[in-house]
Amino acid sequence: MKKKYLIVMADYYKGISEGLLKSAIDFLPKSSLVKIINVPGVFEIPVTISKNIKKYDAFLALGCVIKGKTPHFGFISQASTDAIMKLAIENRKPIGNGIITCLNMKQAIARKKKGREAAVAVTSVLLQK
Repeated sequence: MKKKYLIVMADYYKGISEGLLKSAIDFLPKSSLVKIINVPGVFEIPVTISKNIKKYDAFLALGCVIKGKTPHFGFISQASTDAIMKLAIENRKPIGNGIITCLNMKQAIARKKKGREAAVAVTSVLLQK
């Protein structure tokens, strides 16, 4: 049976997000059904997954948060991670967290292929018995 994946991608840093997306899609099984939903930022990822939790077998959360001069970075990163983990546990569905948190754009560019790691993780959990 084909597995259905939903990828929710925050496109605030579009170039970084597109790299995360490409590296994730390149790993997912070719036989799977994949839908992509774009959201403005990583804070919107958990609610989008929540609205679609019954329609898909697995999820990928992709995006980037870059530290600025205020504590906003920490709040957004922690809230998104906590919400994604809660959704995965409560619904017993794998959600690959491909949200990268970086101190600057140079780090983000260097890590934009990390979407693959989220895809590897979510696929391995999905295929467990």
